[in-house]
Amino acid sequence: MGILNLTKDSFFDGGKYNNLNSAIAHTQKMLDEGAYFIDIGVSSSKPGSLLISPEEERNRLIPLLKVLLKEFPKTHFSLDTYNSLVAEESLDLGISMINDISGGLIDPNILSVVGLHKVPYVIMHMKGIPKNMQDDIYYQNTVQEITYFFSKQIKKASSAGINDIIIDPGFGFGKSKKNNFTLLQNLSYFENLKCPILIGISRKSMVYKTLGIGPDHSLNGTTALNAWGLDRGAKILRVHDVKEAKECIDLWLELQ
Repeated sequence: MGILNLTKDSFFDGGKYNNLNSAIAHTQKMLDEGAYFIDIGVSSSKPGSLLISPEEERNRLIPLLKVLLKEFPKTHFSLDTYNSLVAEESLDLGISMINDISGGLIDPNILSVVGLHKVPYVIMHMKGIPKNMQDDIYYQNTVQEITYFFSKQIKKASSAGINDIIIDPGFGFGKSKKNNFTLLQNLSYFENLKCPILIGISRKSMVYKTLGIGPDHSLNGTTALNAWGLDRGAKILRVHDVKEAKECIDLWLELQ
């Protein structure tokens, strides 16, 4: 899953692809490098960022989305949103999947929207919302508490008619560095939920803070953690660097 950030304030590549020409060029590059999904987002979810209203999200997204869907009609576009109104309009236009960082908690109506459209839905775990998710991080048992969250939200999603559910532990979303590595170490535990596992580790602080570097120099560390994620059950890698992730997947598959 290649990341297409159409926002100026993303933690890594904000502002690089938020105009039409650069968005088209970057989408083509990621597809050429082996991306199966392109995940579009217009709202920053880095720590401290504010939630975006449906109106503002729609104004940023829809004009670009219409062109991308016309330019790449056979591509599986995923939309990174928690707003049900935006999800509904985007699905009507031809989006293939919804990726919700709140797992249905910010706007519960998104579950029925996805259920009606019969598309896959990514349930991500986040403690709080982006504005406060890193303020008070505490878990008695990281893996058990996140498993409990998934169990509840999977049940709600299924009741809303969603048949294809993907789970994402939400690395960096209301987690300490220790929590993140605990989740990666125990990733295979989530296979008990019988849903494909997506991981988004790409260039995050669990990589660069551990290595004492910055996001710009964290590609090698990202690739290493992606490989260990695959070995523990990850089925989708959400990444900024598609070529390297695809090579990682191809070599891991050959190893099997």
